[in-house]
Parts: sequence; C-alpha cells; structure tokens
Amino acid sequence: MPEPFSPEWLEYLASRPFAFYPPLVGVEHNEWRLRRATWSEILVANTRENLEVWIPRRYFGEISRVDQPVMIVGLTRELEYKAGAVWPYERRVLTLPRGAERVVYPAESQREEPTPPVQPARAPSTESRVGRLIATVLGVALLSFVLTVAVFRIGPLRSRVVLTARDQAYLELTRYDDYHAIVKKLGPPAEERWRSPEGAIQYLRMSYPQRGYSVILMGPTREEARYIGTVDRNWQVVHYVELPGGGDTGAVLRTLRRF
Repeated sequence: MPEPFSPEWLEYLASRPFAFYPPLVGVEHNEWRLRRATWSEILVANTRENLEVWIPRRYFGEISRVDQPVMIVGLTRELEYKAGAVWPYERRVLTLPRGAERVVYPAESQREEPTPPVQPARAPSTESRVGRLIATVLGVALLSFVLTVAVFRIGPLRSRVVLTARDQAYLELTRYDDYHAIVKKLGPPAEERWRSPEGAIQYLRMSYPQRGYSVILMGPTREEARYIGTVDRNWQVVHYVELPGGGDTGAVLRTLRRF
C-alpha cells in the first residue's frame, strides 16, 4: 500500500470508487471518486448524486487492503455535510429541562424530629440459637410423649411440677445463665458430667448433692450451653424455664435420660 498522500497513494485512490467510514452524515449514498487534490484538501464526488465536496486531508485515515466489493477509506472522525461543506459532527444529547420546584419550608411547630439512624442487623445471639435448639428438641419430645400416652393410656401430663427439694435456690436461675453464672449463684458443683460427645447437642449436669438436686444446661456447643432446668435426686423435674417464642423446657427435661 503506497504511503498516505504520496502521488502513488493519490493515483491508487483515483483509480476506483470508494466508500467513507464512518459515512458522511447528511449524504444518503456512500460511494465516491477522487476528483482533485491540493496540499491541504481533497475534492471528492458522489457517484450517484450531483455532489462534490472538499475534505481536509487531516480527516483522511487508512485505506482498506481489500477493495471488494468496494474500497474503504477511513476518516479520523465523523463528518457532516452541511451548507456545501463538511464539518465535524457532534452528537448532541438532549437534556429535558426540569420544572422549577417550589420549596416549602415547614413551620417551626411542624418540623419533625430527625429519624434515629437504623442500627445494622446483628448476627443471631447465643440466646436465640439456644432457644431454637430447645424448641426443636421440645417438639420431638412432645411427639414422643403423646405417642406413649396413646399406647399405654397414661393419665394426662401435669402442667406444673411439684417442688420436692427443700433448698430452692435454683429458682433464681434463668435461661440466660451459663456455667459461670450458675457457679456464682449456687457455688461450685460437687460433680460435673457431660452427656454428649463433641459435635452433638451438649448437655451438662452440675450436681449439688448437699442441696438435693442437679442443674442441667444445654447448648449447641459446650461454650454456649445455658440453663434449662433442675432435677432432684430421683431425676424428677423441679424447675424449668420459659422459652422466648412460647412454651418451656419441661418436656425436654422429662424425656432426658439420666446421666
């Protein structure tokens, strides 16, 4: 391919029709022939329309190496034919005008207090996790108990337990208490025993033989175990706690085997 704007380049361009890319805006037919060239401009004529136009040389780019079906002459920017000449084409973006808005300021008495910032959601606490875990175990325990009643025709489950131990310090315990909170209220236990190996639902028995009862904790892990109730020496439930979503832990304790 001859060097751009060299005599050979102009001769090569004048020997055949060509098309501009991008095409001239405002001209429907995009096929041209070179008519004349000066040191600053090139005159081209449209092959279908009676139209000749001078184009500055600085807008001419490369010529395609393939001329089938037509040779392509690149333009360095998009041009528009207007008023007998070519001009750089600027695509306009229309912006819809916004109507004037009347700002009404509320009276001093009508101004609202600033809304407090929304606190980000926090991850579920240990208490909620333990509550859901207890609710699941409670559902399974209640179903098993109902089936047992239906088969053996045992009398109805009492809604309240009878307190058999004389020492009732366990009444101060709540579902929020962990091992350390219980030790603070009742003192160190005489014996500690875990019922489940690591990975299962964890049950901890804290025995207080001098008081006549044992305190039971439950949780998804040993670190998250919380108080669910108290049993006496005969493994009878003497105290249980209410669950956050309703119900209590009494059924869980009644179905829990001694350990």
